[in-house]
Amino acid sequence: MTPAVLIAVLIAALLHAGWNAVIKTGLSKQSAMFVLSTTQALFGLALALTQPFPAPAAWPWIAASALVHMAYQLFLAYAYEQGDLSRVYPIARGTAPMIVLLVSILFLSDPLASHELWGIVILGCGIALMARGVLTSGESRRLLPFAFGAAMATAGYTLVDGLGARATGESLAYVGWLMVGAALVYTPAIVALRGRAVLRVSPRGWAVGLAAGAASFGAYAIVVWAMTRAPIALVGALRETSILFAVLLGWLFFGERMDRSKAVAALLIVAGVGLTRL
Repeated sequence: MTPAVLIAVLIAALLHAGWNAVIKTGLSKQSAMFVLSTTQALFGLALALTQPFPAPAAWPWIAASALVHMAYQLFLAYAYEQGDLSRVYPIARGTAPMIVLLVSILFLSDPLASHELWGIVILGCGIALMARGVLTSGESRRLLPFAFGAAMATAGYTLVDGLGARATGESLAYVGWLMVGAALVYTPAIVALRGRAVLRVSPRGWAVGLAAGAASFGAYAIVVWAMTRAPIALVGALRETSILFAVLLGWLFFGERMDRSKAVAALLIVAGVGLTRL
């Protein structure tokens, strides 16, 4: 990996943590997620229109992934309503690779290497320590099911998108239409849950959401580019430094409590993910 690619992936990790931090600021978390989803759909449509139209076989995968993305967005926003960025993000982001790896081993006949086994063990310890911190520090325990729900949804769309992109052979068109589909199902879902008031967003709220959407799209684009210049596993592992960035952003900008337990848990999660991606 060249220094340029290394720096680019670190910037992508910071952008990914950054758009999660943006969701924590200002307006309603679900309203912020609505704006983010709409922005991603606009970027996705612009991308999709430059690509060949997906074959009929792609649409069931796109529809399934859009539904899972909707669940991810709902769970993540609910989690941020209940807990800190530096607590929710590591749990949601760190648990997903462990779920994906276990499902791949159990149902996709993928072999388990020794470093992957150790990665799962270390990941599990880090996540357990992070979750234990919620119970011992007086934080709302309601964040845990939502954070783990976001993690399960992340694992779900990772598996669906991986299989769907392989089946269709048009990854850019797939991702573009996926973003459009996710916005189309998220919007009616959040209106049904929270009412039409969630759609009333101030100009500042749109600006914040647009910034988050641009950061999300930019992070994805950088990672895809980096995977054409360096080993995929190395890029994937380095990208998980976003967990550390999220913990630091929560501490520096939101005044979230930073104790030894939280710091150690975040480091264990990053180390575990790194081992599973080697």
